[in-house]
Amino acid sequence: MAKLFILMGSIVMALSVAIGAFGAHGLEPRLSERMMKNYQTGVQYHMIHGIGLLIVGLVALKLTSSSMLNGAGWSFLIGIILFSGSLYAMALTGVTKLGAITPIGGLAFIVGWVLLGLAAVRGL
Repeated sequence: MAKLFILMGSIVMALSVAIGAFGAHGLEPRLSERMMKNYQTGVQYHMIHGIGLLIVGLVALKLTSSSMLNGAGWSFLIGIILFSGSLYAMALTGVTKLGAITPIGGLAFIVGWVLLGLAAVRGL
């Protein structure tokens, strides 16, 4: 699983840079200030949790794989899809009801960080 999380983290990071650049260069003149801020928040959390996926993969190289470590990686990926994805969709469509999905992604991020910490403590 270590290599899978490193691969996914790398792909997620590449996408976050491309999505961020698209927003900065292609969307800024077209979105309201509020929607642009939502989009930028999505990019910021996308990048941070892409790094989280890379950390999970690197920790997995050092520790024996555990369900908590795997859970952390999948939680980060789910969080990116739900949190950042809902912010991107909301900014691009103007459908603010999509913001109801965002906290579910935020919860997935929190679960991921807790699981990563617990896996590291138990594996040391």
